[in-house]
Amino acid sequence: MIDLHTHSIFSDGELIPSELARRAAVKGYRAIAITDHADHSNLDFIIPRIVTVCEKISEVSSLRVLPGIELTHVHPEHISSLAREARALGAKIIVVHGETVVEPVMPGTNRAALEASVDILAHPGLLTEEEAKIAAGSSVFLEISARQGHSLANGRVAALARRFGAKLVLNTDAHTPRDLVDRNMATVIARGAGMSEEEIGMMFKNSESLVEEAAGR
Repeated sequence: MIDLHTHSIFSDGELIPSELARRAAVKGYRAIAITDHADHSNLDFIIPRIVTVCEKISEVSSLRVLPGIELTHVHPEHISSLAREARALGAKIIVVHGETVVEPVMPGTNRAALEASVDILAHPGLLTEEEAKIAAGSSVFLEISARQGHSLANGRVAALARRFGAKLVLNTDAHTPRDLVDRNMATVIARGAGMSEEEIGMMFKNSESLVEEAAGR
C-alpha cells in the first residue's frame, strides 16, 4: 500500500509522525507522505519539521516516508505561489485540498490546483468536465479518497477520469490510526467507485511512479 495523503499532529491528525509511520509500516505500507494542512500562516513552520522527521524515520525503516503538505482552503489565486514556496522548503509531495462535497472549499480551487505545480488534487468531488480535461493534460493526479465524507463523490471522479484520461491515485487522508487501510480495502474502495480491475492496477502503479518521482526531487 502507498498512501500519499496523511496527517499528523502538525495539523489535525492524532499521531506524531513517528507513530503514524510505524502504524503504516505494521499495516503493510511501503510508502507514505505526511501532508499536513497548511496556508500562509504555518507553511514555513510545518515543512522543515516534517522534512527532518521523515529523514530520521527513513534512516532506520524500510518504509519510505516523504515530506509533504496539503494546501487547504487557500484562495485559488495564491495556490501556485504557495506551492512554489512549499517546494522550495522541501515538500516532496504537494496536495491541494480540492472542492469536496462536504466542505465549503472556494470555487475555482480545483482548476487553480490543476494549473499549478502540485502533485495531487485531493477529493475533488465537485470536479467539472472541463477540469477533468485539464487534469488529463497536466501532471496532477486526481484522488480517490478512502475518507468518510470525501469518498461520497469517488464514483464521479473515477468516471470523469475514465472519460477524459486523467490519472488517479488512492489515498486515505488519514487523521487517525483507524483511517489507515490495507491494499485489500483500498481495492474494495476503488471497486465501489466503479473502477475495473485494470483501472485499479493502473491507479496503484500511478502511486508507485509518483513516489519514485518525488524521491528524486
